[in-house]
Amino acid sequence: MARIAELERRLATIERIVDNQSLVQMTQQVDALERRADQLQGDSETLQHNSTATAERQRQLYADLDSRIQALEARGSGSILDAGTLPPGQLPVPGGSDRDNYQVAFEMLKEERYDMAAAAFQQFLVAFPNSELADNAQYWLAESYYATDKFEQALRDFEVVINDYPRSRKVPDALLKMGYCNYSLEQWDAARVTLTRVQVDYPETTAARLAGQYLKRMDSEGV
Repeated sequence: MARIAELERRLATIERIVDNQSLVQMTQQVDALERRADQLQGDSETLQHNSTATAERQRQLYADLDSRIQALEARGSGSILDAGTLPPGQLPVPGGSDRDNYQVAFEMLKEERYDMAAAAFQQFLVAFPNSELADNAQYWLAESYYATDKFEQALRDFEVVINDYPRSRKVPDALLKMGYCNYSLEQWDAARVTLTRVQVDYPETTAARLAGQYLKRMDSEGV
């Protein structure tokens, strides 16, 4: 009986130890879970803060962009959007950048306001002679004359593209249009020379293909 009592006592002690260890483990697990929850809460708060800050930055950028667009429209409305002519010597967007003025002049051309487009591109070239858009501006200046059948003026301005901007991507198109101008002016030999030059110098371009079509047209017309 004494041995049984001793065994029961020892068993009770072991059970208490096991229970205590389980309790310790559970406590440790709970502590770990609480720390993880705190970490997740911190991460959530950080993400929420970053999201709020990003939204605020986007709102500020939008407001700044909107104000700049409104200012640009305000500068341009008096002389371009509402007016039928462009005052001599005035840029389409006074105080604007070369890109601002180029874009407005190009929009005039697309809207078939050719006289205003020509004046705008002329003034652009005076104000921004070293702009990376100068070759394009010179080409579209010539195009504005070509579109209104001012072939002699267009011919001279297309030639400027070739002479002043020999590395421009607009050179093949300028040569092609020179051929068109010569054709319209019934300068057949000059037209053939120019159109053939497009084919020889720029064989893999759309301009060369169009030049070939025009030469075939001239052949069929016997000119």
